[in-house]
Amino acid sequence: MHRNNPFGLFFYFIERWVQIGEGWSNVKMRKWLFGFMTIVTLGLFLFIAGYAIIYINGQNLLMENLEKLDMAEATIVYDKNEKEMSKLFMENRELATLDEIPKKLQEAVIATEDQRFDEHAGVDLWAIGRAIYKDILHRDLVEGGSTITQQVAKNMFLTADKTFFRKATEVSIALALDNNFSKEEILEMYLNRIYFGRGTYGVKAAAKYYFGKSDLSKLSLLEMAVLAGMPKAPETYSPSKNPEKALERAAIVLQLMKDQGYISEEERRAAINDTLSKPSGKTDSSESAILDYILAQAKAVSGLSEDELRIGGFHIYTTVDSQAQRAVDKAFANAELFPEDGPEQKVQGAMVIVDPKTGGIAAMNGGRDYVAKGTNRALSDRQPGSSFKPIVAYAPAIETGKYHPYSMLKDEPMQFGNYKPRNLSGKYAGQVTMMEAARRSINVPTVWLLNEIGVKTGINFAKKLEIDFAPEDRNLAIALGGMTRGVSPLEMARAYGAFANDGKLAETHVITKITDSEGAPIYTYKTSSKEVMNKRTAYYTTLLLQSVVQKGGTGVKANIGRPLAGKTGTTQLGIPGLSDSKGNRDIWFVGYTPDYAAAVWMGFDDTNKSHYLKTGSGKAAEMFAAVMREALNGRKETSFKRPEGVSEPVRAPSAVTDLQAFHDAERRETILSWPASKTANVEYRLYRKETSQQAFELVLSTPATEVVDITLEAGKTYQYYVTVYSPESDAESDRSNIVEVVVPAEDEGTDEGFDLPIVDDLLPGEEPPADEGGGTGDGDGPDGESGGGGTGGDDGTGDGEQPPDAGGGTDGSGGNNGNGNGNGGDGDNEGNGGNGNGNGQPGSEGGTDSATNGNNSGDDIIVVPDGL
Repeated sequence: MHRNNPFGLFFYFIERWVQIGEGWSNVKMRKWLFGFMTIVTLGLFLFIAGYAIIYINGQNLLMENLEKLDMAEATIVYDKNEKEMSKLFMENRELATLDEIPKKLQEAVIATEDQRFDEHAGVDLWAIGRAIYKDILHRDLVEGGSTITQQVAKNMFLTADKTFFRKATEVSIALALDNNFSKEEILEMYLNRIYFGRGTYGVKAAAKYYFGKSDLSKLSLLEMAVLAGMPKAPETYSPSKNPEKALERAAIVLQLMKDQGYISEEERRAAINDTLSKPSGKTDSSESAILDYILAQAKAVSGLSEDELRIGGFHIYTTVDSQAQRAVDKAFANAELFPEDGPEQKVQGAMVIVDPKTGGIAAMNGGRDYVAKGTNRALSDRQPGSSFKPIVAYAPAIETGKYHPYSMLKDEPMQFGNYKPRNLSGKYAGQVTMMEAARRSINVPTVWLLNEIGVKTGINFAKKLEIDFAPEDRNLAIALGGMTRGVSPLEMARAYGAFANDGKLAETHVITKITDSEGAPIYTYKTSSKEVMNKRTAYYTTLLLQSVVQKGGTGVKANIGRPLAGKTGTTQLGIPGLSDSKGNRDIWFVGYTPDYAAAVWMGFDDTNKSHYLKTGSGKAAEMFAAVMREALNGRKETSFKRPEGVSEPVRAPSAVTDLQAFHDAERRETILSWPASKTANVEYRLYRKETSQQAFELVLSTPATEVVDITLEAGKTYQYYVTVYSPESDAESDRSNIVEVVVPAEDEGTDEGFDLPIVDDLLPGEEPPADEGGGTGDGDGPDGESGGGGTGGDDGTGDGEQPPDAGGGTDGSGGNNGNGNGNGGDGDNEGNGGNGNGNGQPGSEGGTDSATNGNNSGDDIIVVPDGL
């Protein structure tokens, strides 16, 4: 009979006293013995009665609180490849069955925490007696005397306060546990319940956290000893925080195992000389925008509360691409990829990456130094600037069937009621193709286009892309991104994804399924998408946006060396009393490959006179490129494919590249000529403006390749360019080079004519000519490319929202030290004056405030990028 059982002890004592009494013959002694036995029996009876009360009380407490035996277990979050990416928990716990826990680890715990675990009935009376003795000796509660079973009782049902009343309750529950569960079940409870520091509970979570081992069978004997020694003081014996003390404690555990026969001396020595696996030092937490978003979506689709999700041991499967998420987080930790911070605020940002085919969110970052449950800027509305043009103007126009990428749009000063948009370069070409308007982000043609198709048409198209508008937004300003509330990066990435997905808008989501701890399904996502535009519109818009990231486009800094389409966006300050033509409120780049669509936003949370951006959208384009290169690294390159049944847009005829002009002063006429186009059945359109005018005007359409202009006024200067127009395709080429003609005043000599040099204007995307000669003139390179040198009087008319990577204007070199004036495009570098009287005009994005290399003077004229 078990002597640790009070009933067994009672009968044991009675038996022993009877045996002793039988040997005594003295009557007096027998009376004394009878009296003593009566007292002992009464004492034992009272003890047994007390024990019965404790036992019954423990049994009742256990039955009333059985649910507490269901331990909280961390919910695991998986990426799109079903690999664990993080956890949601209140207590970081992973449950393991006793079969998963190595026998040696079980023995290490028993040897350290409860040597008589297999012998006692949940309470070790000898250990309690020893503890009471030490408590009395020290006049304090210094000794626990707790068995493994008692620790299970304390951890699951009681507080950690050391009182005799709490201790009695602990004993009663321990007895009940031992009576209702096997030793194996109790040991399993303990090994899953015990605290190992750093928010980690149970041996499985501890092994993963400290040694990076999910499979407990792969733990070394030394690592098992470290884990077995930690419960006494988890922080003190932490292998990541105090490795030396952890090893000292492990040595004690190993000695106890050897003394109790669990391991041999040879095994002990081998373990002592072993080394620990490198601790991961990594904690899983919800301090990231993507995990907060996942938790919020899990609550929405499952109906579970946050507490239920954190303790229920669920499995949440997501669309997150871990490689892409790491790329985003790495980039956002790099301050060099952001504009300059302000005195009291950091420049903030947000980025979302979406799979355009499925709508699955691949990555999300809600801001620098993100705080758990803080502001997720990926979901916050901001003004989109010119990144909104494809959504509300270009694509809706193409959807009408009346426009294509090479359709001509008006580009001249215009006023629409009280609204008078402008090209911030102050230059107007008369007309440009939609492709050119998108590539260089020219404002007025875009507003004109929206006016032609109607604001209602643009808004209705955008609404199909799930963009919301305020009632006040029904005006032409939305063509340039002027909105009351704005849009979020998630909304922009989703909308652009429809262009990449042949016109189908996939519902954005981050969770594919949720199961309980046993694998039973709780929620499964059902794929959802809808056609929001025809395939022709999606393909043609992609062609437009591909030009933006190519040479000469405003988004060239986003180019990652694989098929890409996208659009920059900038919103100006609009702060009363602040005049900084380089300053911006928001900068964007939204783009897509065939694989992913993504949106990048940068700006200050609170834009004010001390906190505003001093750079353009090229910085957002840089961030896009930095992230997408890593996100797509190792993935097979794919191309944008023309959908079946969609024809290529009719391309405009090739542009004239050699327009020449000769002014005959004696006859007072100008002769213009150009080579014939290789395209058959075309006509030529001649455009002209007097230099005081802002825009070119169409003056003649002719099939001839030479014309004479006799309508010029004396003393004025004129500029010309010519285009090739095909009536068959209703397509017009880009403009030719621009030539300039100076008509002498009446009092200037007319005895002989003079031949002005041809001014070879840079076509969009071309490099500036090198060291071309002669003449004087102002070079004003197209905004957003590297042109700019005054080369014998070149005058570019480029108007761009943001610069490409080529940056500032190049040196104006008017031949051999001629008088060249270089006007830098909107770029990162400064415009350099020519090697003479050079007037350098720096570009707006990152350009410095002074011109260089001008030997005599430098005019600081800032070119402001296009944008609202």
